[in-house]
Amino acid sequence: MNKPLPRIRDVALAAGVSTATVSRALSHPEQVSRETRERVLAAIDATGYTINHAARNLRRRRTGAIVVLVPNLANPFFSKILSAIAAEIAPAGYNVLVADTAPQGQERDDERMLGYLSNNRADGLILLDGHLPGELRQDIGVSRSLPPLVFACEWIDGLATPSVVIDNAEGARLAIRHLVGLGHRRIAHIMGPPTNVLTIERRRGTLEGLAEAGICPREEWLLPGDFTMESGAAAAHRWLACAERPTAVFCASDEMAFGFISELHRMGLSVPRDVSVVGFDDIETASRYVPALTTVRQPRDCIGTTAARMLLALMAKSEEAKAPVLSGERRLLPIELVVRESTRPPE
Repeated sequence: MNKPLPRIRDVALAAGVSTATVSRALSHPEQVSRETRERVLAAIDATGYTINHAARNLRRRRTGAIVVLVPNLANPFFSKILSAIAAEIAPAGYNVLVADTAPQGQERDDERMLGYLSNNRADGLILLDGHLPGELRQDIGVSRSLPPLVFACEWIDGLATPSVVIDNAEGARLAIRHLVGLGHRRIAHIMGPPTNVLTIERRRGTLEGLAEAGICPREEWLLPGDFTMESGAAAAHRWLACAERPTAVFCASDEMAFGFISELHRMGLSVPRDVSVVGFDDIETASRYVPALTTVRQPRDCIGTTAARMLLALMAKSEEAKAPVLSGERRLLPIELVVRESTRPPE
């Protein structure tokens, strides 16, 4: 005799909760505690209950997809964020689709982004990119052409959308204070793309940190970059050409710091003996690099998890209201300076 398939009430009984709580844990995990959700998931494993996400999405006219827009998927910074988003989204019955809005070595293409969003209907959007074509900006919250969305890492000033960010200026100030505390007075800054919001905020924090210490930086100490290793390597040559060479360099990304350091090593120079270097992000390679990189740590796991939870909550509100729901909520997550081997007092 065939054993009957487990039902949702079997899951509820095994988890010690109501069937309504099981339903919430699966459909809107942001509405239950982490402990309750874990009990429900454990009960699902124990009972062998199968969630028919496809049928549920059809009943609710969902696509079952969340689209995440990433600027330059080759950048290792995004890996932990994407993993955290997927881990939070999957139990709610959604798949994560990732689109690269600015592939490495290519110009940003608004038409490609518009085409992707038109051809891939989604129930929600997470943007790790502070850029949105003008046509789409006008639609936010006023039509169904765009689903609920959340910005993470980057944002667009003046746009009333929920976002998960860090205090980039404060991160830069932490880096500069560390270098000043070691005795450095000639401090260079390798920047990101000039119009990028992260570049603007980190440059502002750098200049404020220098001003706090009574340091007026020379223009030649503000070095152009684009967050890539290649631009960090190019900045090494500009640093080398400075009339009065800085004894320390703050890079607006770890990738640029790696490029800067490796190019100096290629030229026979040493970090931190010849110059101290601080990065920004604390990607996986930072602690294993030689020398291990002093850097500003972003809570990437938390960024992804928080963005996913905010989006699920916004989607639930929009579904209940049968209309787009506007939210200007901003979550500011903590950062910290991680001191390793790439900085020391100047000789």
